[in-house]
Amino acid sequence: MKQKKTKKILTSATGAPISEDNTSLTIGKTGKRGEITALGDVNLIEKLAHFTRERIPERVVHAKGAGAYGEFVLTKDMSEYTSADLFNTKGKKTPLFIRFSTVGGERGSADAARDPRGFAIKFYTKTGNYDLVGNNTPIFFIRDAAKFPDFVHTQKRDPQTGMPDADMFWDFLSLTPESIHQVSFLFSDRGTPKNYRHMDGFSSHAYMWYNKHKDYVWVKYHFISDQGNETMTDQEATIMKGKDPDHATRDLFEAIKNRKYPSWKFCVQIMNKQQALNYKFDPFDVTKVWFHKDFPLIEIGKITLNRNPENYFAEVEQVAFAPTNLVSGIAFSPDKLLQGRLFAYRDAQRYRLGVNNTEIPINRPRVPIHNYQRDGLHTINNNSTAKVNYFPNSVPGEPYPIPEVAMPVLNIDGTLAKRIQPLEDIDFYQTGEFWRRVLTSAEKEHLINNIAGHLGNAKQNIQYRQTALFYKADKEYGSNLAKVLKLDVNKVSKLAFMKQSDRVKATS
Repeated sequence: MKQKKTKKILTSATGAPISEDNTSLTIGKTGKRGEITALGDVNLIEKLAHFTRERIPERVVHAKGAGAYGEFVLTKDMSEYTSADLFNTKGKKTPLFIRFSTVGGERGSADAARDPRGFAIKFYTKTGNYDLVGNNTPIFFIRDAAKFPDFVHTQKRDPQTGMPDADMFWDFLSLTPESIHQVSFLFSDRGTPKNYRHMDGFSSHAYMWYNKHKDYVWVKYHFISDQGNETMTDQEATIMKGKDPDHATRDLFEAIKNRKYPSWKFCVQIMNKQQALNYKFDPFDVTKVWFHKDFPLIEIGKITLNRNPENYFAEVEQVAFAPTNLVSGIAFSPDKLLQGRLFAYRDAQRYRLGVNNTEIPINRPRVPIHNYQRDGLHTINNNSTAKVNYFPNSVPGEPYPIPEVAMPVLNIDGTLAKRIQPLEDIDFYQTGEFWRRVLTSAEKEHLINNIAGHLGNAKQNIQYRQTALFYKADKEYGSNLAKVLKLDVNKVSKLAFMKQSDRVKATS
């Protein structure tokens, strides 16, 4: 006998059945004009009150994104280097959620914008959640967190006009020469990936891995797309922005829906303590890569995305990533930009989602949580019932710390000061190598045209200052750009060989 389906009854948020949901409770006569809506229509008031509060604060960066569930399968045991559970025992599977995003645009911006792409992973491990909050580039524009708010302001909208402004964009970058490596990535075709499935991901920062003996190494993560790393030209991206501003979001969702599950090779670079002390440049400077010939990629597993979210807001919008979400066996590095992110990301989630954002299902660890934190906005668990809320205590069975999971001791000997890192030739070397050894002739032409199309909207003095930095990285690079911008190449050359302070004076 076929079972009869139970009809669902529309209810209020408190469970009371609702008699009518398309009309308001009014005072007047049917069919007559001049009806007055009654404040006593509790269903109307609930609907309107909830509607006006549907939006939570937008992420300051990475506002537009897409996400999916999947798993990480370990194919190479790494317990020699780390005691982290997800990297121990070959064949181990760890569930995860990945959120891809553009960085500078608002929620309604186009997926095809010229912009870095966020590549954030939340691993639900057996010892808690581990977040890797990376990008689709192995480097970044700045190396000190003190510059981050200013940098983001220049990538957003002018405070007077409310529009993007080339002067503020390039003024800041030309006054921040270490940005030249990432700027070159951004304005190459790598700045407009084909979609989220056809791009690689990187931790960008170095992290510490330590084992049960407290021996440690430094690692960088790389996620190599099995679909291939494909990009769009500037013209193709411009057409796509008008044709389908949500093309990458749509592509990811439909690929998984059609069981074309995207995957990435999970690789690491490993550097030991002595190598870090003696490397040719600061290995914790996020504006630089570790050369693969010095530290080859080691493939340790595979990431596969195989399930779409059920609700965009509940999962993609409310997922909260932070580099402070570490597990035993992994710790941060002395990277000045990372150090600032350790505070900023968790604090941003407290602002957006409340202090109890880890209780939201998408953020909730898959292991029991025991601590002495209580109360606060949006406490949606049992608030630890009647248990004590202080430590130390003498109550049997209450949680206590275990010293053996602590990170290794790092010896730090120095003075406390605000140190400006001097600009050095090494800050331009990798950009020159990117131009000379990585890009094809066609890619070089695209890079020059893409930069010129944007930088050409800035004041000429800023054009000279920025072009001189490209010239300093590679003579051909700077000269080609100067010619397209119709700048005096001899003047660009002279500026390139000045100290940065003199270059700024000469172009003020």
